Amino acid sequence: MTTAPESPTIAAFDTRLIRVPLTRPWGADVTSVGVVATHVVRSDGAEGWGFSWTPQIGAEAVHALLANDITAFAIGRSADPGAEWRALWQHLHEAGGGGLSTIAQAGLDLALWDAAIRAAGTSLTGFLGAQRESTKAYGSGVNLHYTQDELVAQVRRWVDAGFDAVKVKVGKPDVAEDLDRLRAVREVLGPDRALMIDANQRWELDRATRSLEVLAEVSPAWIEEPLRADDLYGHIELAQRLAASSGIPIAVGENLHNVFRFDDFLRTGAAQIVQPNVVRVGGITPFLGIAAIAAEYGAALHPHLLPELSGQLALCLRAVPGVPEPMVEDVEDAGFGALGALVDTSPVRISDGILTEADHAGLGIRFS
Repeated sequence: MTTAPESPTIAAFDTRLIRVPLTRPWGADVTSVGVVATHVVRSDGAEGWGFSWTPQIGAEAVHALLANDITAFAIGRSADPGAEWRALWQHLHEAGGGGLSTIAQAGLDLALWDAAIRAAGTSLTGFLGAQRESTKAYGSGVNLHYTQDELVAQVRRWVDAGFDAVKVKVGKPDVAEDLDRLRAVREVLGPDRALMIDANQRWELDRATRSLEVLAEVSPAWIEEPLRADDLYGHIELAQRLAASSGIPIAVGENLHNVFRFDDFLRTGAAQIVQPNVVRVGGITPFLGIAAIAAEYGAALHPHLLPELSGQLALCLRAVPGVPEPMVEDVEDAGFGALGALVDTSPVRISDGILTEADHAGLGIRFS
């Protein structure tokens, strides 16, 4: 009888913190993003590269979790992607069930996926199975601090670049100013391009209700994070109010950090669209679980940021009858490739508002 070969284990794991300056600051206090680049070596010699990521705040804490608790946990354990994910999540739980802990956990998860995919001699879409050759991207920007002229100029650039969907920030102290800005944006977009709006958790329930009654004039395709992400019951009530008035769907996910929270928002009707960030939820392993939950509830899933990786995952998501296909967020001048942060060329291309894959091995994301 032949004995099955033993699965490889994690032989070595190392991390380094780097700062990537932003060409277009996301605000006076967000001028760079923190990346913890990770590297794993398996017992069979295969190598993989991953990363954790956070804008400006918390990168040193993420790095400390990776360099200490996660490394100590990982050495000698199974290197199969996902095999130890839940055990590590439970191990880290005293540091929190999401947030810094899951952001850090992604650094190991992505490196293990990269090693497995490289060992198989393929790419992520080859490993998981591509469901489509391309997917739509939408223009996005951190632009609440832009003047109206700057905002309109940005939207014109997106239109000229071929995007037929864009997202802009709302949440000025006076909703009348938000409406003036969105009217100007809608004039550039015309009636047929989609306009999404993102409040970045700036409102409370009654203010969100009043603001969306006003902003419904520009026909938003969705309102993203209207309330604090922790406020499940506020979102339930707002969803009911919107269903009875404008019908604007609620999108959440950028600041939900585990499958349980995504299930809560979908099961209760608090959100109709989910936007998991593959790093913030802990990597590819939980991202695929969240995608399965979204499919079960018939909710659209549009990954948050990180198009170099989110785009590859969007190409692999199975189509669900009656549910829009995933769109990928492309923040202006914020891609790792555009910022010169990668060793190799970007694993994806975005042209005329469409994302396609470029030739690469593994995840195709190694930081210089």
